[in-house]
Amino acid sequence: MRTPAVLRARAVAKRFDNGLLACRDVSLEIAAGEIVAIVGESGSGKTTLLRCLGGHLPPDEGIVDIQGEDDCLHPIWSLQEEQRVRLLRSRVGFVHQRPQDGLRTSISAGANIVEPLALAGLRDFSQMRRIAKEWLGYVEIHPDRVDDLPGAFSGGMQQRLQIARNLVKRPRLLLMDEPTGGLDVSVQARILDLLRRLVRDLDVAVVLVTHDLGVARMLADRLYVLKSGTIVEQGLADQVLDDPHHPYTQLLISSVLRA
Repeated sequence: MRTPAVLRARAVAKRFDNGLLACRDVSLEIAAGEIVAIVGESGSGKTTLLRCLGGHLPPDEGIVDIQGEDDCLHPIWSLQEEQRVRLLRSRVGFVHQRPQDGLRTSISAGANIVEPLALAGLRDFSQMRRIAKEWLGYVEIHPDRVDDLPGAFSGGMQQRLQIARNLVKRPRLLLMDEPTGGLDVSVQARILDLLRRLVRDLDVAVVLVTHDLGVARMLADRLYVLKSGTIVEQGLADQVLDDPHHPYTQLLISSVLRA
């Protein structure tokens, strides 16, 4: 039996104010527990597309459906703003490339983690503190650091804290924009291993945007290759990376091999 889609996008297009086309006619579908990577060079439209999928930027054309609390798909850009915010807040997580963009630097690590639960109505302080410490442990940060501010953590630890903040509410969909960009290789590998384990355990659908084909190979089940805002190749990640058909994909992979 086929797993129901958590995200479905149909013919999504977005133009910038200057008329430049950021993405066009992009269609994709992602199921629970599946990790899909969108790859391409800088300026290919990856982040713009991700923001359209995640409710941050309205597309000029197309439909973006996300699974709601009733397990049915809802067209987020046709919903009233209050309905859209409620759906996105409860069902979607967004991990930024810069962890500072996804954390509140003025509150403690523990408060960052449980804030999404507080917004959803949790009020028991002792329970919130227990959950915060549990999630620090899940992302391999010592629970004794629950009261530390995010600025006291390393870049890799801040990224793990941001991941905990997004996954604590157990979203159905997790969107990640270059989540290991700027981190050294050993820290990257640790975060990718952590993500892979947590995503499988929570059965989350994931869209990962990256220019790093090594990251895509380590994490993704399927791959979409974006060039000038258009998908030029897609398929199982290993198949696309080992046997690319489109000249642009071949160029991307050869540039990595030459590096």
